[in-house]
Amino acid sequence: MKARRGATKKPAPSDEWILRLYVAGESVRSSAALRNLEVICEQHLAGRYRIEVIDLLKQPQLARGDQIVAVPTLVRHLPPPMKKIIGDLSNEERVLVGLDLRPRRRGTGARS
Repeated sequence: MKARRGATKKPAPSDEWILRLYVAGESVRSSAALRNLEVICEQHLAGRYRIEVIDLLKQPQLARGDQIVAVPTLVRHLPPPMKKIIGDLSNEERVLVGLDLRPRRRGTGARS
């Protein structure tokens, strides 16, 4: 498991976001997911996040704890509630909504 920190400023423990990215080796999708996540975190959570990368080829037993069924999968542990996003995280709007960093848009004419 590799941990990556945001900017050097030490956040208060209650402000820190703990994000776990489950991958399977160093595939193109896994690398893209990590790169996309780092960009999103720097833009929206600068200095307030920690990314833990878990390679399920090396540590398959860790998949059970977060009930991982596909990779790459992002799991937000803190702040609660826990959230999961599956895929390479290339759709920034979807990731922001999934992490509760941006409210879901309601389109005109959409059903409630």
